[in-house]
Amino acid sequence: MGLNCLLEAERDFKVVARCNDIASCFKAIQSLAPDIAILDMSMPDISGQAMLEVANSGALGVRLVFLAASVEDRDLAMLAAAGACGVLLSEEEPETLLQTLRQVADGQKTLPPPSYEEAIPYAQTTIPEKYLAVLTDRERQIMRLVSEGLSNKEIGRRLKVADGTIKVHLHHIFRKLEISNRTVLATLAVSYSGPTGSPSVE
Repeated sequence: MGLNCLLEAERDFKVVARCNDIASCFKAIQSLAPDIAILDMSMPDISGQAMLEVANSGALGVRLVFLAASVEDRDLAMLAAAGACGVLLSEEEPETLLQTLRQVADGQKTLPPPSYEEAIPYAQTTIPEKYLAVLTDRERQIMRLVSEGLSNKEIGRRLKVADGTIKVHLHHIFRKLEISNRTVLATLAVSYSGPTGSPSVE
């Protein structure tokens, strides 16, 4: 299901415009002033400068969310500079996409901060198994690789995606499990490991 169809099926969302290039997006944002503008990073003419122009267009109430197949770390820095409130990965489960958009609509920022890897561990290491069940298959896979001590870059190489994409996935995992960092996540992964070493969350 495409993102437009997904949003139109939800009562709390209303799609007011669809644009195929950054220029028409810019005009739509200025004229319609939507609550959220979702910009597809695969648009041919999208660039860091174009995103900054959108962010500084004067439509102060518009929250920018970017849709991407994968995200490099440098892209996250650029999106943060452009005033992005969140990133949606096209491979995400529909429920995760909607949850992210609802959080952005509530005024939250769901973009992973630059200091993500430097988060200080804290003591909470017991999470009910029912919470782990909300993770997607890819998120569980990443959780297992984190427990093996792999870095974002190493996990990205293993899964053949950008390490920035792994950072976004980890951000979603931490949010779903209500934890703050990969050290706690690794502890959880080991705690809930079955005989194969995979989190037993089925």
